[in-house]
Amino acid sequence: MLSKSLEHALNKQVNREMYSVYLYLAMSSYFKTVSMKGFAKWMRIQAKEEQSHAVKIYDYIIARGGKVTLLDIEDPKAKWTSCGKVFEEVSAHEQKVTGMIHALVDLAIREKDHATFEILRWFVKEQVGEEMDARDIISQISIVGDRPGHLFALDHTLGKRE
Repeated sequence: MLSKSLEHALNKQVNREMYSVYLYLAMSSYFKTVSMKGFAKWMRIQAKEEQSHAVKIYDYIIARGGKVTLLDIEDPKAKWTSCGKVFEEVSAHEQKVTGMIHALVDLAIREKDHATFEILRWFVKEQVGEEMDARDIISQISIVGDRPGHLFALDHTLGKRE
């Protein structure tokens, strides 16, 4: 059985993961409006991944006898000035999510909830990849700069994400 404090914290994390879905869908929409379909596809896939994270925690709360409480989802930002600015925000967002996951791990350790600690280990490892992906794309964007032909080539590459 989950403690009330862990149940509350995990419900907040479901909300945060759903905010990530909204954020990445907003980014996808932005990229569609500037005709960067590969970037848009990458973000749509990222949104689906974040949704799977929310559902994983949702299912875990139920499996541990907790009650899921769905909270209002904050409106995401909807406008950016460049591809680079979008991915700088992705990087900052993923770093923030990593901090949230680490705080959950700390809570699970304090409460000696080994089952919650174990599921959160998966999220800790997942965040390493999330942060690395954002950094890699930022590096690629900085290499190609504002040259449209190069950005379209990167757009094509990101569009191959499955």
